[in-house]
Amino acid sequence: MRYRRALPKRAIGRFNSCVLTLRSSPRWGRFISGHLTVVTYTGRRSGRTFSTPVAFRRSADTVTIGVQFPDAKVWWRNFLDEGGPISLQLDGSDHTGHAVARRDEAGRVTVTVRLDG
Repeated sequence: MRYRRALPKRAIGRFNSCVLTLRSSPRWGRFISGHLTVVTYTGRRSGRTFSTPVAFRRSADTVTIGVQFPDAKVWWRNFLDEGGPISLQLDGSDHTGHAVARRDEAGRVTVTVRLDG
């Protein structure tokens, strides 16, 4: 499996900052927060805490995140195999859960989060 080089951190930072600003705005936030959340996780190798905005779908206690351009991103790899703990901002509050990433035969990556009780 060949991985592309990660996107430039400065460009990602600017994009994420714009998304977070829109998500928290009084005018657009209520529309955007139903489709975008912020995931927070601890890197497996670094032990550092990271947060990033992602698009999601929710059904009861399951959140599904489709990773766009997965070969250009690295965050989802923290949830391969048995997965790991994750935190998400949903409905105005933080929720914890267990995330598992899977790549299908077409190369698409989906992160499935089972929310804690």
